[in-house]
Amino acid sequence: MKKHDEILKGLSNQLKEIFDSSGQAMYIYLDDEHKVCNKKFASMLDYKSTAEWASVKGNFPTAFVKEKSQATLIRAYQAAMENGVGSSIDVDWKKKSGGSAKTKVILVPISYEGHRMALHFISEV
Repeated sequence: MKKHDEILKGLSNQLKEIFDSSGQAMYIYLDDEHKVCNKKFASMLDYKSTAEWASVKGNFPTAFVKEKSQATLIRAYQAAMENGVGSSIDVDWKKKSGGSAKTKVILVPISYEGHRMALHFISEV
């Protein structure tokens, strides 16, 4: 697990300028415990900080994605990890406050130090 922490931290540092300046919400997903987002995404889902969002435990789709969008996000993630295929999908997110955020998500596979992850760009619709 420590290796995953180091990988995520290294990639986050490498992408810091994009995370901080992007007009889109963004996050990187390695696994349910190893994820990082920018302020725009945390705010979109009503979290006070990126750290608060990243600290949410449990299954990612269950914690953050409305049930009707879970299978779509999971299929896109699997295609990225298994086949290196990017996707543009509609995802309805769960807000911490109980509401929802309808979005367009661009999901692309990325690799850092031999570990494949998914980089997501999110725009509200």
